[in-house]
Amino acid sequence: MPTIPPGGTPIPENDPHRRRQVAESFGSDAGRYDRARPRYPDAMIDRIVTATPGPGVLDVGCGTGIAARQFRAAGCEVLGVEPDARMADFARRGGIEVEVATFEDWGAAGRVFDAVVAGTAWHWVDPVAGAAKAALVLRPGGRLAAFWHVFELPAGVTEAFAAVYRRVVPDSPFVFQGVGNALEGYQPLFTKAADGIREVGGFGDPEQWRFDWECSYTREAWLDQLPTSGALTWLPPDRLAEVLEGVGDAIDAMGGGFTMPYTTVVVTAARTGTA
Repeated sequence: MPTIPPGGTPIPENDPHRRRQVAESFGSDAGRYDRARPRYPDAMIDRIVTATPGPGVLDVGCGTGIAARQFRAAGCEVLGVEPDARMADFARRGGIEVEVATFEDWGAAGRVFDAVVAGTAWHWVDPVAGAAKAALVLRPGGRLAAFWHVFELPAGVTEAFAAVYRRVVPDSPFVFQGVGNALEGYQPLFTKAADGIREVGGFGDPEQWRFDWECSYTREAWLDQLPTSGALTWLPPDRLAEVLEGVGDAIDAMGGGFTMPYTTVVVTAARTGTA
């Protein structure tokens, strides 16, 4: 579920949670989002579930319910919190209970959970206020787990995306680095999440868990996913079509498809205390 722009390694913003208009733009095509976004590794889901004291999961920024359905399939009882009513409606149609709110403004009404999770969404949450809210709603031993996909596009696709995006959207707020180590580019985001957890207290020392996997894409499959990126959800149809044409040409030049390595990184900590 890469909401961060998929055109090489993005230069992370210091405070992406202040860009709520991007965070709440993904519901413009909720069906495509749910269809095209990659799922999370089963090994990651299993490790989080095993490391929690019970089945109650609060999914922050649950979107269309992709991660929520995976946790439910693993035996969890999931409640979603999602600021975009369009995404929330889609998740409900998949059987997920969802309350519409930002996590910072959401009211727990005395409820407590065994895990607070966030799939490619925690960067839209204030890292300190979010960790403080998680500490309030987690029972002792409960776990906060925020996770993101990091991926390495083939160089030709990365370069095509960056070039056409700069041409079509020269005034975009999104900035792209050249091809490089994607994990290094995303590390400031992971560090900010961990620092927020440390700042509020009430948790053990944050850890990073890493899960490596691959996914093969046809031209059609990648161009289906690409418009779900935060860099593209707000583009008018003509500009979006131009971006997709440029990227599609690059994939055609590679033979019509590619296999992409993914790393899913979890920033996680357990709630301390006895009450």
